[in-house]
Amino acid sequence: MLKALIGLCTLHLTTIFLLFWATIDDAWWFTRTMYTDLWGRWVMERNDDVWVYMDIPTSYRKDYLQAVQAFAVLACLFAVISLCVFLFQLFTLGKGKRFTISGVLQLMSSLCIMVALAIYTDHFHGGEKDGWYGWSYIMAWFGCLLTLINGAIYVILRKRVD
Repeated sequence: MLKALIGLCTLHLTTIFLLFWATIDDAWWFTRTMYTDLWGRWVMERNDDVWVYMDIPTSYRKDYLQAVQAFAVLACLFAVISLCVFLFQLFTLGKGKRFTISGVLQLMSSLCIMVALAIYTDHFHGGEKDGWYGWSYIMAWFGCLLTLINGAIYVILRKRVD
């Protein structure tokens, strides 16, 4: 039982790390002279070879960008709250009742990051041919997958682990 709980906690901490890193890091979209994330854009100065921070271009629809930002932050919050609830439930609830709320919160976190990624994929960089998705975008997909797996483990195995 202890090994299973340590494994669940480790998986949970890994998903939190991936979600936070993907939300904060600056590598969602790359070109040779520019990279962008959810919060800003960095462009290389041609004369100095220095990266300069700029605001997100006005060609991005602000409402879609704010939706992506909000869902990414919500995914992080749900994952952290789920970990706190997991630890609280571990010591307070009886057998068969543990981990249900944690699992639901993890599934909500997975849904939030999935919605953020879907909006970003659909509404940004669709017509651009010279760029590619960065590691933060890919990490967000891995975080989504691991969060979904962790939530399913909490919900399905809640009676077996106790």
